[in-house]
Amino acid sequence: MTRAGQSAETEQQPASHRHEHAQIRPPRLGVLQRQLGGYGPATVKPNSITRWAIDGRSVLKIYRCVSPHERRRREVEALALAANWGFSVPRVLATGEWKTHAWTVLSTVAGKPCSFDTTRGIQEYLRHVVSTTERLHRVVGLPAGAGWTWHEGDVIRSNRRFLLDQMSLACQRLPWWKSLEASLEPCDALPTVYLHGDLKPDHLLFDGSRLHILDWEASGRGPASSDHADAVFHLVRDLIYSSVPVHRIPIGLISQLPVPGAVLAWRLALWLDRRRAGDIRLLPSHDLYRLVAEDDPAAACAELARTIAHLRAAGVPR
Repeated sequence: MTRAGQSAETEQQPASHRHEHAQIRPPRLGVLQRQLGGYGPATVKPNSITRWAIDGRSVLKIYRCVSPHERRRREVEALALAANWGFSVPRVLATGEWKTHAWTVLSTVAGKPCSFDTTRGIQEYLRHVVSTTERLHRVVGLPAGAGWTWHEGDVIRSNRRFLLDQMSLACQRLPWWKSLEASLEPCDALPTVYLHGDLKPDHLLFDGSRLHILDWEASGRGPASSDHADAVFHLVRDLIYSSVPVHRIPIGLISQLPVPGAVLAWRLALWLDRRRAGDIRLLPSHDLYRLVAEDDPAAACAELARTIAHLRAAGVPR
């Protein structure tokens, strides 16, 4: 059994960090342990803490730091809708909020995460991404934004603003910001659809017959190309950081999931913005300008690979 792991690397950071009122008061951890079988040691990440049940049937996830209440709400709401639409997802066994923390207990699901070790593994990963997004990307009928439902006080955003607002204010002072902002304008003409928000191999588990999809806390409403850019970015980045030379990256295969250079540039900048302080300044402006200008998916993918290789050599952590 593979545990339903969670990742904070690509979580959205909406402009509003308000806390919604707690509706479910969390029981003490000892009560949860008695009810759900006990928990092992904590796994601490920058924006979450997870404790795996000793019996392997559930995981306690505590959201913290960046918008914990909103992230809990987004994940719980998305899991309910996704299950109703026929996706295989973890079940919410319990959820609640307390002061600055929010928590959810999720069931674990069987399966192995997608692998990039072979050409066949890459093909299977892309196939799972396509099959998932074809079912998921339904037109919303709401403005773009974080989460799948509209709540009082939500800010009305265009697709472009939804993408750019996930980045820090520091990015707006960098020389390439205006170019990136202008290049994303075509996204406003695209339909606004339901997004998973963090499509990566660790979140797609296959048990031999069925695909299970994890980690929905970054779910949102925006252009379909942002989910596709997420998948392409993770694939290219992980290959580069596994020491695969740029000329060995299977560009023709990866670019079958077409993403314009402007959206890949946004995803690249978002990754750097969430690395160490100062890493975003290691992105050469001329590299970003070239990526933004590429409309051909294969050329954009190749430019993305070269830029990530440069950043790895400059010491940017994965």
